[in-house]
Amino acid sequence: MAKDWDLIITGGRVFTPSGLVEADVAVAGGRIADIGKLDAAKADEVFDAKGLTVLPGVIDTQVHFREPGLEHKEDLESGTRAAVMGGVTAIFEMPNTSPATIDAAALNEKLTRAEGRAWCDHAFFMGASAENAENLGELERLPGCCGVKIFMGSSTGSLLVPDDDTLRRALRSIRRRCSVHSEDEPRLKERFELVREGGKVAQHPEWRDVETAVRSTKRLLRIAREVGRRVHVLHVTTAEEVPLLAAAKDVATMEVTPQHLTLAAPYCYEELGSLAQMNPPIREARHREALWEAIRLGIADVVGSDHAPHTLQEKQAPYPRSPSGMPGVQTLLPLLLDHLNAGKLTLERLVDLTSAGAQRIFNIAGKGRIAVGYDGDFTLVDLRAKKTIEHDWLQSKSGWSPFEGKPITGWPMATIIRGHVAMRDGELLGGPTGRPVRFMETLPQGAGA
Repeated sequence: MAKDWDLIITGGRVFTPSGLVEADVAVAGGRIADIGKLDAAKADEVFDAKGLTVLPGVIDTQVHFREPGLEHKEDLESGTRAAVMGGVTAIFEMPNTSPATIDAAALNEKLTRAEGRAWCDHAFFMGASAENAENLGELERLPGCCGVKIFMGSSTGSLLVPDDDTLRRALRSIRRRCSVHSEDEPRLKERFELVREGGKVAQHPEWRDVETAVRSTKRLLRIAREVGRRVHVLHVTTAEEVPLLAAAKDVATMEVTPQHLTLAAPYCYEELGSLAQMNPPIREARHREALWEAIRLGIADVVGSDHAPHTLQEKQAPYPRSPSGMPGVQTLLPLLLDHLNAGKLTLERLVDLTSAGAQRIFNIAGKGRIAVGYDGDFTLVDLRAKKTIEHDWLQSKSGWSPFEGKPITGWPMATIIRGHVAMRDGELLGGPTGRPVRFMETLPQGAGA
């Protein structure tokens, strides 16, 4: 006899729009069908969540999975496998692959590569360039595209919009909120003389200094207001940018990363060397504390991992030839849970930063909350579990994490995507079942969310 539901999660505490409640959650056809005191006999599969907290599925809105072109560092299968192991149900992948994602053909190539290989749901950014600036408004609306990414400062890859004229042309074309790597390219070039002949990795935040970030963000906000467009400033690192972004909520949202909330210079470079090197850099503790204040005050809108893997061999090159970036999609949630248990943020704020915030910023359809009609995406956590980030647990092809050996309180115990249990108790289940994320701007006319 056919059952009413495909899956029921019972016995856990569920984070709903009404708050944390003891309730059961039923999923049918990939979507949440009911919440409350439910009859488990009506479901094909029963998940006993006793002792666990059921959160909306975590969405990581900034990852670099390196495919195509750089698969020796990471690929869509290994990156999404790491995501699912860390409790992440959906990812947004960046365009600085090889070739770069700058047209419809490149986007469709990524979507095809992800089919049958991605463990979690996914969408891909379209990269902005001088060549496609006028076409971005059309490209950003393609199915499977989460929006446009602009690199104002050079990082990994060749995508770059360094000048105001190209930035203005790109923003005028865009209608959705675009995501921006905000570092001032002219100043980066000027200050590269500090390290051109070699140096110590601890000089990384001196080369890519505070003024490099502040100058870029001021330019971005000025032009965004001038052309009437919305921007999302990625991986904010400086105390000086926080008040700028707080005063620009009419046009700007703000992302922070777990590594900038956890590490601080100079100690991270002394302990980790180039493994702590990323763009923008890990800075001194005063900047880290300003980012925590931005979280406390509600200025920060979302946490993204900026998962940007390189091989250990590549990272061991002498600075500044050592590449910037570190893995992070699998450790995003464990680090935040540990900070939660240390009193740095509440569970409500964690949920907002990892699911609801992403839904608001990017207009994701059917994700970001536990509510009837939404996708059956859940991240189940044990808030009291004590674990250590161990090498054997890591799934990224790069094979390392700057947080290996770090003790953690709070741990992802299961990842459920559209009612499919993809990970439970540290084991992957079934196979890759990820699908493209849907967005309200790209739905057919008359379709619902």
